[in-house]
Amino acid sequence: MAQETSKKQKVTSTPKVEKKPSKWARPFRSIGGYFKGAWQELKQVRWPNRRATWSLTLAVILFSAFFAVLILGLDTLFQAITKFLYQ
Repeated sequence: MAQETSKKQKVTSTPKVEKKPSKWARPFRSIGGYFKGAWQELKQVRWPNRRATWSLTLAVILFSAFFAVLILGLDTLFQAITKFLYQ
């Protein structure tokens, strides 16, 4: 019974007092906190392998080329229409 009462007693510790940073150190702590958080997020990223990277790169190049040709074609078409209408 003596052991049960000793387990129930709550041990109180003194609260930890944090030092407030000086005014000139606050921006540096904020910047450090930003980079620390960014690094933690980068560690959680699931990076693609080499094959997936190349296939995605190829897809971006093909879509970019397709839309460049599309915009070039539309520009040429509209230029021809305006020349026809305003001559």
